[in-house]
Amino acid sequence: MANNLSDADTRIIIDGLARLKPPTLSQSVHREGCTQCFDNQDDPEGIDVCLTCFNGGCVSAERHHAYTHYKKTGHAFALNVKRRASSRPKRVDVDAEPPAKMTKLAIIEEREEDKYEHVLALRHHRNGTAAGTAPDSSATISTPVEGIVRADQRVRALVDGVMQSLSSARQEVVQAWEEEISPCEHTFTLLQLTTGHIPASGLAHCSKCDLKENLWLCLTCGALGCGRKLYGGVGGNGHALAHFEESQHPVCVKLGTITPEGNADIYCYACNDSRIDPELVLHLANFGINIQTQKKTEKSMTELQIEHNLNFDFSLTDEAGNAFEPIFGPSLTGLQNLGNSCYMASVIQALFSLPPFQQRYAAPLAVQHWEGCTEPLPASCLECQMLKLSDGLLSGRYSRPRRTDTNTTPQNPLVGAVTTSTTPLPVFQEGVRPITFKALVGRGHAEFATMRQQDAEEFFTHLLTSLRRYAHAHPRGNNTGNDDSKPASEPTETFAFALEQRLQCTACAGVRYRVDAHDVLSVPVPAREKGRDADGKVIYEDVALIECVDAVMGAEGLEYKCPNCRRDVTATQQARLATFPDTLVIHAKKFQLVNWVPTKLDIPIIFPDGDVIVLDQYLGKGLQPNETELPENASAAEQTLPEFNQAALAQLEAMGFPLVRCQKALLATGNSDPEAAMEWLFAHMEDPDIDAPIVQTAKGGGGPEPSPEQIGMLADMGFSAPQARKALRETNGDPERAIEWLFSHPDDTGEEEERVVENASSKTSAVLPGSPTPPARYRLKAFVSHKGPSVHSGHYVAHIRTEDNGWVLFNDEKVVRADSESVRALKPLAYLYVFEKERD
Repeated sequence: MANNLSDADTRIIIDGLARLKPPTLSQSVHREGCTQCFDNQDDPEGIDVCLTCFNGGCVSAERHHAYTHYKKTGHAFALNVKRRASSRPKRVDVDAEPPAKMTKLAIIEEREEDKYEHVLALRHHRNGTAAGTAPDSSATISTPVEGIVRADQRVRALVDGVMQSLSSARQEVVQAWEEEISPCEHTFTLLQLTTGHIPASGLAHCSKCDLKENLWLCLTCGALGCGRKLYGGVGGNGHALAHFEESQHPVCVKLGTITPEGNADIYCYACNDSRIDPELVLHLANFGINIQTQKKTEKSMTELQIEHNLNFDFSLTDEAGNAFEPIFGPSLTGLQNLGNSCYMASVIQALFSLPPFQQRYAAPLAVQHWEGCTEPLPASCLECQMLKLSDGLLSGRYSRPRRTDTNTTPQNPLVGAVTTSTTPLPVFQEGVRPITFKALVGRGHAEFATMRQQDAEEFFTHLLTSLRRYAHAHPRGNNTGNDDSKPASEPTETFAFALEQRLQCTACAGVRYRVDAHDVLSVPVPAREKGRDADGKVIYEDVALIECVDAVMGAEGLEYKCPNCRRDVTATQQARLATFPDTLVIHAKKFQLVNWVPTKLDIPIIFPDGDVIVLDQYLGKGLQPNETELPENASAAEQTLPEFNQAALAQLEAMGFPLVRCQKALLATGNSDPEAAMEWLFAHMEDPDIDAPIVQTAKGGGGPEPSPEQIGMLADMGFSAPQARKALRETNGDPERAIEWLFSHPDDTGEEEERVVENASSKTSAVLPGSPTPPARYRLKAFVSHKGPSVHSGHYVAHIRTEDNGWVLFNDEKVVRADSESVRALKPLAYLYVFEKERD
């Protein structure tokens, strides 16, 4: 590409650039990497940033996404950004104290200008190259940025705006951390009972013990107490919590985390969660603490959690202590940890090890999709990001050893700690950073939009739901392109199967069948203690996998009001597989509720020989000729409505109000006070639906609409709001029963898009996912393991069986060949198992 421009070319570039505007604070600037592949600013050719919409595109001859973007949008001007390691010595302030390890959780660990320098060039794309082909030297002109910047101040402002803005990758991370923590009513309404200067000696140690770290200052009265003992070896005797229990002063701040910018760890014991104090500066000033003089000297709670999760590591050595061999190549690319993102990485690796996903997002389809993509930018298109992931993970282009400095001691590849060993550690790959995908798939979700550790099974379900919604909104033809009238099979359907629920009345022997669509078979794992180890940890008996499946398929009794014989009976219910999936995912429910927190149990699951399970015996038969089907729920209104207060109902009816109005009034006012119900009736006399039949919003549930407080209580335990709402509806608002319901229905997201087929066994027109035809033999393809005390902490990795390399361990960006002994040890303790159906 030419660098010596004619005066006419220079004038064209200056005039065109002068009409463009710098990015605003709300705009994403994709200057770190391409939005359609994982090429980035550190590559030899760098990245072109569109100066109109700030999309990032690679300039390689094979993919040339920057030029493809120009051909599609007509945005002719771009800024080429190349990042190189700085050749200038780093500035050192000998009088300054060492910087805190992290601000905002390592979003910016060091000043970028101290580590790198950027080489910039302005580009002007011109017509002359067909779409989908690489640009030739005459199609794009390029010039170093300095001369044109000096020639026009407007161009300088544009270039500076791009380079000084928060890049899209860092912007997403900042938003994720900031959205995670919010103020609460206790921080908004904080009343300080004590004011006045606190002597420095009063902030030296806990008021009830000698601990000098992990200290929390009560923002109500100024009492200083130590926190609870935390992961990472942080000590604490819980005296700050004890102070709250004695005084009910809810809000406190962690000393050592206060920064001059007004950031600090705030904790509300009443909410039992981290919070933000909008008036922190004023509240600290009341105790004589000037926030401008504060320095961050301790790790924040979230920093400690990240380090805790990273330290929960899976060994990368065999029994003899030899390091596993790092491997590289197609389908062997790691995913960098973005901060508690191992749950996402392990699920993605398992998905893209399956042929349906490899075929659906094959490389040739990327060009076809981009030419017809209706999204303004690839970063906002789920299809683009799935194609980008597929290219990054399967092509092998990014599976290469990372650059290392042979003159320095290598770091521990797992936790980043410096090691004193003289034995060279394996050189792993850098992997790819799926930051755009994570931001997009988590957008709008209360949990996955944050940077907290999440549950891998929940993310798997959420991702399938997101892909199905996209497919429904963007129908397409089959992959061959020969017949666009036929819809293409979506890869998510490889997991889909139908579960048949058979209910039988023990009095009249009538039966009812219900068929639900599922993607995961969640199985309970019995916890049978057999002793304790030297550290007092419980050791559990081994459980056969087929025993766990039997527990799901076994018969159970439940209280039931039969619509046929009109009696309250104990009915029997049993589950069977109505169809078999092509890919079976088994979720091992190995946790229990301890102090309202889901705690994981290390119960070994024993596999049959060859890692093969057969499910033929669990195939359901549907309604049989000798069975009498229970009638459609003639008394549905009676069963779905709660028990009304009969005295209050009689008083309202005696006043002449119709029954349905009286029932609605009682439902709206707590079902007890006739006077409150009467006031409600007079206020809603003109409602257009006042005489319409009462329809409960819960699917299958008979309880009233739960209150926000009830939903919030369950949400604080880690469940989503839709899950909590449905559980409370199903259990008539009883929190304890709702918790039991949630743990017995872990695969139920509570969303309205729940795919249910009612009485499908008796409706021949119903189309069920999966196949009803045996044999159903499944062989283990992959498993996702979790190490840590809870599903919301610890670390996830994936083991995947490959044809060429046997079992491969994917531990974020580290990809190694796993030996049979390590697989045999880790497989029984896994959390998710992925089986492929064997073909005849």
